[in-house]
Amino acid sequence: MRSVVVTGGSGKAGRAAIRELLAHGYSVMNVDVAPPAEPLCHFLKADLNDLGQAVDALRRAAGTVDRRREPLGQPFAVVHMAGIPAPGLAPDAVTFQNNLMTTYNIFSAATLLGLERVVWASSETTYGLPLTRSPPAFAPVTEEHALVPESGYALAKVLCERMAEEMHRWNPATRFVGFRISNILEEADYALIPGFQADETLRRWNLWSWVDSRDVGLACRLALEAEVPGCDVFTIAAADTLMERPSAALMAAHFPNVPLRAVAEHGTLLSIDKARRMLGYQPRHSWRS
Repeated sequence: MRSVVVTGGSGKAGRAAIRELLAHGYSVMNVDVAPPAEPLCHFLKADLNDLGQAVDALRRAAGTVDRRREPLGQPFAVVHMAGIPAPGLAPDAVTFQNNLMTTYNIFSAATLLGLERVVWASSETTYGLPLTRSPPAFAPVTEEHALVPESGYALAKVLCERMAEEMHRWNPATRFVGFRISNILEEADYALIPGFQADETLRRWNLWSWVDSRDVGLACRLALEAEVPGCDVFTIAAADTLMERPSAALMAAHFPNVPLRAVAEHGTLLSIDKARRMLGYQPRHSWRS
């Protein structure tokens, strides 16, 4: 049984990652500033803005007894989902500083302790969302699209992607897998989707993209198990949009001058082809079913 530390395990993405890992035999510890609403695994309260606490959190997992009364053992990986999860939830500078420094500290702790893998949350916002300044260069948007951050939140994510590249260069034994995650919805949030249909502009800001939290958890597990390069990033989204109108029609109505590549009828406009190809990621959930 392999041990994994999940930071931010009390939030949407973290909870889903913990559930997915536990269901597949992993031993897990949640590190967060907020206690979980549901105690899925051992919880450690830590402020990851402090490097010492970040190092101690990853080190402390070894020997900790989980809820099944089994020792966690030395973690081989960290799934880093902690941080302020979106722009606008705190002043821009606060969001930037928190997300940059907590990620720096986790990356540093992981390499210092010799963890094999870091799976971490970047963001779809790195592509220029909310698309108010300029449209996408093409659609569906792939990982090769230019990074054009439009907020302190997005800028921190772009800098963290570069940070991962450099820390892997310094410590090649630790691999980094970054996720440009789309807007996360839980099953209870599906009730909101019919309300989007009357006004397509409500979700234009991210090309009508989304992802079920359970599929984020799936992606986290796959990233721990797949053969991946030393440092890479993947877009993680649902296979479809949130809209009843076909994807090509949405682009024609709202972004008529953006080159459109082949896309399924309701296919995502944030491409997940790379994650499918390299991680084996295939979303299991759709609001349509």
